[in-house]
Amino acid sequence: MFSNYLIGLREGLEASLVVCILIAYLVKTGRRDALRPIWIGIGTAVALALGFGCVLEFGSQELTFQAQEALGGSLSVVAVGLVTWMVFWMRRTARHLKAELHGRLDAALAMGTGALVATAFLAVGREGLETALFVWASVHAASDGTPRPLIGVALGLATAVFLGWLFYRGALRINLSKFFTWTGGMLVVVAAGVLAYGFHDLQEADLLPGLNRRAFDISGTIPPDSWYGTLLKGVFNFQPDPTVLQVTVWLGYLVPVLALFLAPVGFASGKGKVKVPDEQGSQPQQAPQA
Repeated sequence: MFSNYLIGLREGLEASLVVCILIAYLVKTGRRDALRPIWIGIGTAVALALGFGCVLEFGSQELTFQAQEALGGSLSVVAVGLVTWMVFWMRRTARHLKAELHGRLDAALAMGTGALVATAFLAVGREGLETALFVWASVHAASDGTPRPLIGVALGLATAVFLGWLFYRGALRINLSKFFTWTGGMLVVVAAGVLAYGFHDLQEADLLPGLNRRAFDISGTIPPDSWYGTLLKGVFNFQPDPTVLQVTVWLGYLVPVLALFLAPVGFASGKGKVKVPDEQGSQPQQAPQA
């Protein structure tokens, strides 16, 4: 449940920040007339993400077992690839995000209503589709027959929306560089578990060999149905009897990706905190250094 809460919080907060920047800029520049097209674009993007998630969930139920495992494994690999790209992209470009969105919004304002809708849709839609895919893959990997994974995602998204509202009102200041570094690192750990489980799905679909080659089996020490076994599976997608391929993939992804993500080389250290301008036109502070 915690891993899914983290996904909802991290992905939702990125989308919330984008919305805050767009709305605050229009309010500050006196273009409240452009708010309606922006909200239409945001609503359309959210609807698309929800629809995409429903297609993944209900569409896969019509497939055979092997087809389901092949689809689940393939989408897990794709989701991990997208999330890995996203956490590195956000760390590198967070300090330029506000200026980039302002530039797009100025161009859209000059072009008209349709351009405003498209700008908001594209800005939020990418985050929404990535979130839907990774949430589906994570819930699929951590499925325990309970609604807890989905509850975790919902709570994470709700927290993100609330934090976004506080940013907009100017009531919250946070070092986003540190926040995205810590949550990005934890998300890499979650992604490693999703990737390992995805390869296990591909093994069950007979697309990869080694399904019966266990790296170890500590089911007697950590029973999957125990509270601590459930906790480890929910947080890290831990499996007490993984295959050799799963362990190899988990280590082969986690160690280099986490080391590269946390390495200071190539990243400017930043201590600035972000405050989104409120309706009274308070000035935003320095953008976070990634």
